[in-house]
Order: sequence, then structure tokens, then C-alpha cells
Amino acid sequence: MARLSRQRPTRNTGRRVASKAIVAPKAPATRSTDLAAKVSAAPLPSTRRLRRGGLANVVVMTMAAGLVGTLAIPAYAFAPGSEGPQFGTSAETKLTKAQAQSVEVTDDVIAAPVTKDAFSATTGEEIRAAAEAAAAAAAAEAARQAAEAQMASYAASYSGPSVSDLLANPPYPNFDLASVYNVATQYIGVPYVYGGATPAGFDCSGFVMYVYAQFGVSMPHSSSGQGAMGTVISEADAVPGDLVIMDGHDGFYAGSGMILHAPYEGASVRVQPIWTSDYYIVRIGI
Repeated sequence: MARLSRQRPTRNTGRRVASKAIVAPKAPATRSTDLAAKVSAAPLPSTRRLRRGGLANVVVMTMAAGLVGTLAIPAYAFAPGSEGPQFGTSAETKLTKAQAQSVEVTDDVIAAPVTKDAFSATTGEEIRAAAEAAAAAAAAEAARQAAEAQMASYAASYSGPSVSDLLANPPYPNFDLASVYNVATQYIGVPYVYGGATPAGFDCSGFVMYVYAQFGVSMPHSSSGQGAMGTVISEADAVPGDLVIMDGHDGFYAGSGMILHAPYEGASVRVQPIWTSDYYIVRIGI
């Protein structure tokens, strides 16, 4: 077998000279080259997978664009430009940044008076007292109305002599305290009637007035007025027929610390112990 002889290289003079092809040394493979080779060697994905991947890429890119836009809005809102009147410095803001200032006040300026609002609080005790007072007033009004009704029936039911009739013609012209007390006992059991001054019904002073009228002694229809008519005596000197005078009430002294009187609404003329030390004895006719 004939040996091939090596030919000398010739200069390129514009002519095409047939020569043996020179192979460049093989460069070492890089990571990108290997990745490209693997990609080119990998089988092509199906059309369906390409479509799905493309749709996912579009969704991701859209969300990324929205996120970038959202982050950009606050950055602009919190760092606005200085242009435009809405971003300018107001007169009030300029004053707050000004130097220390002073205000001169003339001597004729009068300071405005300072007043405080007054208030009051109602205590529980005051509320209870007011409620009790209202209840007492209501009870008193009910008693007054009942007394008026009783007086109407009382006046219609009595036809005997009145105080004025007795004074005009007294049945007992000879006056003495024992006789006064005996006449008074005849009316034990007569009901109490406010304002009453006849045997149809008595109040305290009406009872005393009606009894003394039978002896020709005229008296006012008042316990204090009757007490002022006589002379105050000691209880040791008192006898039945004298008057027991209290604050707003009176009756006949019955002896031994007792009183004959018309007591109160719902009760009748009776004898009972004197229940208080706040009283004095008055004698009529001396």
C-alpha cells in the first residue's frame, strides 16, 4: 500500500488550493452547552402541554404586573411632588415654623370672668322623705274628703239644738265644774267628726264648746282659743270639769291623770289616760 506524502502548505494567493482540512482542537464543554444539548436531545412536548404552560406564564406575568403597580401607588402617594397648590405650605404651617413671637396687651383690657356651672344631687334620704311627704299629703287629702262627706251626712241627720240655740237659752244656768263634767259624760260614745259640734258628731273643741254652751258659756271652736279663756292651774288643784290643753287638742280633766275627750277620726268620745306630759290645766269661770 502506497504511503501518502505530506504536502507543504502554500500561501493563499486567491486561488483555491486543495488541501487537507485542518481540524481545530476540541474546546471543553461548558454548562450552557451541556444544557443546550440536553434540551435539544429532550423530546418535544406535546401541543397540549405547550398550551397549558403558555397560559400559566400569561397568568403569572399578569399578577406580577399588578403587584408592581400596587407597590408603586403608595410610593407615589407618600412622596408627592412639590408642584401644585395642594402640596404647598399653608399660612398656618408657616406660622408654626416661625420664630418666637410676642403679643402686647393694653392695660384697659379686662379679663373675662370665669364662672362654674352649679349642680345639685338628691340623696336617697331626700327621695324617701319626699315620698313620705307625698304619701302623707295624699292621706291628709283623703281624710279631708272623708270628713267633708261625713259632715254632709252629719248635718242632714241632726235636728236638735245647736250651740247658738243653747247659748240663747241655756238649760243649766247655774254653773259649776261638777255639773259640767256630768253633762259631758252623757256624750260618751258619740263618734268623732272633724268640725262637728253637735251630738251627731264632735271634734275635740266642738265637744267642749257644746257642753259649756249648755251653761251659758260661749267659746270659740278652737282648742287654743278655749285655753286662752281660762286661768292656768296646777294639776294638783285640778278637778273634773277643768280643761286639759295640749298642742292642737283639748278635753275635760277626768281626775287621776285621765281625760274625757273626742280623740280622732274613727274613734268616739271616751275617757282614757293622758298620754303625754306636754299639757297644762285651765279652769273656766275664775
